[in-house]
Amino acid sequence: MAKAVSLQNARKIHQNVREHYAGLVDATTSSSRGCGCSGDSASCCPEASTLYGEKDWQNLPGSVTEISLGCGDPVTLASLVPGLTVLDLGSGGGIDCFLAAQRVGPTGRVIGVDMTAKMIERARANQEKIGLDNVEFRLGEIEHLPVADASVDVVISNCVINLSPDKPQVFSEIHRVLRSGGRLAVSDIVTDGELPDEIKQDLAAWAGCVAGAWQAEDYVQAIRAAGFVDITLTPGYFNEEQVAEAASSLKNMDTGGLSGDELRKTIFSAKITARKP
Repeated sequence: MAKAVSLQNARKIHQNVREHYAGLVDATTSSSRGCGCSGDSASCCPEASTLYGEKDWQNLPGSVTEISLGCGDPVTLASLVPGLTVLDLGSGGGIDCFLAAQRVGPTGRVIGVDMTAKMIERARANQEKIGLDNVEFRLGEIEHLPVADASVDVVISNCVINLSPDKPQVFSEIHRVLRSGGRLAVSDIVTDGELPDEIKQDLAAWAGCVAGAWQAEDYVQAIRAAGFVDITLTPGYFNEEQVAEAASSLKNMDTGGLSGDELRKTIFSAKITARKP
């Protein structure tokens, strides 16, 4: 099982991640896009057009799609239907919330939670542009969700849980807020094998969703320990260009002798689903 992070280091990680993503809000424009997964490059955060169906993302304004920081499409993975209440962990600029809101319809509801105030401001401004009234955004940490017990049908998240220094607490919170029979559907970065200590200890790499990534088997075990059943984890490997950019951002670190191809197979995006009994 992955080692626990000290409270002092957890606070440092939270602060670093918060500052990193606040900086991305300031930096992004319709022609210059930051990415949460590897510094300021788009190395492991593909463009929205490669993650989502064209019909979905093209209906959203540039202020939403230019700050798409995910590594997958948890909305499609969740198989949402009208009337559901959906919670998005680390909602960022709101892209997954808005796509989910379209699917759950006016009888459904979507809540986005993010710990970065500037992200919440951006998401609320985007909501006003789009005009959806079945979405709300709340400031809070995913380890301590500002959401009532057993009030949510589906929890989604896109390349965010890996950023948490206390993932077991995150899964415990997800279990708390889900109704019986509720589902978890996330896209996240995991590993097949241990990462070198230098990467794990580097806060910049953590904010870039590399250092905080857990081994896939530990990730699944933490979900199971929180009380979930029917857990699935399906890997999806990055292409060579994305890995080359990620490797470049880590060039001054000890990568444990991993080649570019080995790095591609060690650090990957995964689709993860589970159910609360």
